[in-house]
Amino acid sequence: MIWGLGLLVLLYVAFVYGVPRPESLTPQAWSLTGLFLCTVVGSIIQPVPGGALVLLAITLTPLLAGMKLSDALMGYADTTVWLVQAAFFISRALIDTGLARRIALGFVRLFGKSTLGVAYALSASDMVLASIIPSNGARSGGVILPIVRSIAELYGSTPGATSRRMGAFLMVGVYQSICVTAAMFFTGQASNPLAAQMAGTFGYKVTWAGWLVAGIVPGLCSLALVPWVVMKLYPPEVTRTPEASAFAHDELVKMGPMSSQEKILLAVFIGVCGAWVSSSWTGIDITVAALCGAISLLLTGVLQWSQVIGERAAWDIFIWYGGLLRLGKALNEQHVTETFAKSVGAHFAALDWLPLMLVALLIFYYSHYFFASITAHLLAMYAPFLALLAAKGAPLGFVVFSFACFANLSAGLTNYGTTPSPMFFAQGYVALKDWWRVGFIVSLMHLAIWGTIGFGWWKLLGLW
Repeated sequence: MIWGLGLLVLLYVAFVYGVPRPESLTPQAWSLTGLFLCTVVGSIIQPVPGGALVLLAITLTPLLAGMKLSDALMGYADTTVWLVQAAFFISRALIDTGLARRIALGFVRLFGKSTLGVAYALSASDMVLASIIPSNGARSGGVILPIVRSIAELYGSTPGATSRRMGAFLMVGVYQSICVTAAMFFTGQASNPLAAQMAGTFGYKVTWAGWLVAGIVPGLCSLALVPWVVMKLYPPEVTRTPEASAFAHDELVKMGPMSSQEKILLAVFIGVCGAWVSSSWTGIDITVAALCGAISLLLTGVLQWSQVIGERAAWDIFIWYGGLLRLGKALNEQHVTETFAKSVGAHFAALDWLPLMLVALLIFYYSHYFFASITAHLLAMYAPFLALLAAKGAPLGFVVFSFACFANLSAGLTNYGTTPSPMFFAQGYVALKDWWRVGFIVSLMHLAIWGTIGFGWWKLLGLW
């Protein structure tokens, strides 16, 4: 920890006092840039937990960047931060009551008569849950992965000699699908609202419904192909799985009929998602809808206050997300991103915005090999690329959704790309070389689908 923090201090000093400051930026803006750079690097090397690192940066802004403390803390009052919190509380109820597991088992019961069908069933389950659970880690660890492991072991597929019987395929195929569902929804994973807020600083408003409409067509195309492509690359020995459907049926029988709590939760789930979809017509703020849903669960006893205050992941995200949100806005207010765009854009003056964007997307996508989280990737590269392309006259909506969705898809490249990846890889079914090989080939498929069907769909939507 000491060595890591010392490295960040040296980086700050070297940047602020060693790199020439552009004339258009004030000394305070340059110090703020140094703090932000150290936060990005710190999120990669992790000398301390991410939340603690961001809180440290926020605390230092009044001392080093001349910002009032009340101003530095404004990110924690942002409505999007509370949207994520409320969604986390609802997701806790979904997992604890067993409704999320019931949904997943229902899909397996219907479509799980083949190994490929099991992969599709669990992918569809994660897609449904991604509409309101803003943590791919919670969905995977609490719902999807335990079912994957149970079905694999049902057929005697365990790590080692029998891994290829079924488990290896399911681990890779379902994980790759999870990266797609993360790209399809505003709540697909915790960093998506951060991308939306960054887009807002450039004047483009991203809504839950807007993200759904943008992501649904290319997302469904990718979801339809991912398990099939993985099966061709990494085929299981067992292809027919009638026992999986029977297993899901038996588990549902053990769970019994839906409890009154589950029925209330299902009504809240549908109500909140309905309010999010119709927010542009009703004028109801999506954060208000999410908070009303969470409060309804508290008042009916479906969710206990002890669960709310014990939701560690939600409060951890509250600290780092609110802080990063404020740092990003401050950089924009101090014209740092604008200065960066002008500086980099001067080197690509001969390129029109479209070829520049295609090059930038490829760099952005495959740079995820160097990041252990989607958040760190977005934090380091999302706003700078938005600034660069906006300065070149690129349509903002096209740029915003391209980079936001590709950040999620790129997490499939490695065994450390996002929170669920080490969860699945650590099960021991898949060799590292196979995980990376499949990840790279699937990445080419994503680029082909989203670069043709996706771009065409966004053209129809008027995003470019």
